[in-house]
Amino acid sequence: MAALAIAVAVLAVAMVTGSSGVAAVVTANKPVIYIFGDSMSDVGNNNYLLLSLAKSDYPWYGVDYETGFPTGRFTNGRTIGDIMASKFGVPPPPPFMSLYMTDDEVLGGVNFASGGAGLLNETGIYFVQYLSFDNQISSFEEIKNAMIAKIGKKAAEEVVNGAIFQVGLGSNDYINNFLRPFMADGIVYTHEEFIGLLMDTMDRQLTRLYHLGARNVWFSGLAPLGCIPSQRVLSDDGGCLDDVNAYAVEFNAAAKNLLERLNAKLPGASMSLADCYSIVMELIEHPQKYGFETSHTSCCDVDTTVGGLCLPTAQLCDDRTAFVFWDAYHTSDAANQVIADRLYADMVSAGAVQGKGNATAAAAAPAATPRVVVGGGAAPSMNATSPPKP
Repeated sequence: MAALAIAVAVLAVAMVTGSSGVAAVVTANKPVIYIFGDSMSDVGNNNYLLLSLAKSDYPWYGVDYETGFPTGRFTNGRTIGDIMASKFGVPPPPPFMSLYMTDDEVLGGVNFASGGAGLLNETGIYFVQYLSFDNQISSFEEIKNAMIAKIGKKAAEEVVNGAIFQVGLGSNDYINNFLRPFMADGIVYTHEEFIGLLMDTMDRQLTRLYHLGARNVWFSGLAPLGCIPSQRVLSDDGGCLDDVNAYAVEFNAAAKNLLERLNAKLPGASMSLADCYSIVMELIEHPQKYGFETSHTSCCDVDTTVGGLCLPTAQLCDDRTAFVFWDAYHTSDAANQVIADRLYADMVSAGAVQGKGNATAAAAAPAATPRVVVGGGAAPSMNATSPPKP
């Protein structure tokens, strides 16, 4: 058996074939989707973290989602991951925090993304409660153990080996860490040293995922962070911050080199970098080409407000499809559609989407009552037989 796993951040999904011959393939069966990331990918995990300050569970978020209500997504509608999942004929993976480890849903895709998360555990600390990348990997380990309990170690290993793991993290390590004057990392480290810290951390984390069975990993490169509304307002003329964009370019180059080294070192690993920088920059520089009118400010005009989110008191733009950015940090549903279309087209043109294979279809089960977590830090661990404790 081979299963497909996709994960999404500004963000991207791709399918790759490992050097060992392990391939992630699209079939008529339901592909498995795994998502690791931050608020660009979060579909509600932070809603279950009672002390988290990184939430979007209020209007106007979700106003253009199919339900019309907030879901925990940090946009007016769908994330890029939602759109990519629909291209493969599957529903968006549920948030990890909504599952019991006895659910049949653990056999399918799961979204581990958490708003405020970064590669570094100290990133986002002032959001109080969130799932860092290390926490998300531990959550995936819980899912894998639950899979083993249900279908056995061999079958679970085959599903995981055939899956794609998309990691969309790194933006918060800059926006909510290195670039913040009150965070220690921006004081202690030069940017060259900070890049080294991030790459050492990624090396350890991706190697850990590999040893948990991940073979096909798609890491979403950083977008032009200096051009998002929250950063533009810091410039003298409202333009992009070139130094911040340069940081993103340097990060992406270092990440690409790291992934190539991991491929050479780890048998069967096929880890790739998605070039999110180019497509997002194209949207920003040439919005009219894609049917947008505005790419320099947010739809709900919150570029300078604390938090930069579209609170219920915000005044929405008249045409939400005309804006590339929904709030001061996150792209709109319409922009996410364009980004997903481009990424999917790139996958097809590269021959990365295969039409045949034997993907494992997960059994569908009704959603369990969500677990509620009290306290700071990561979510508590659950075993495969006991329901979560509130």
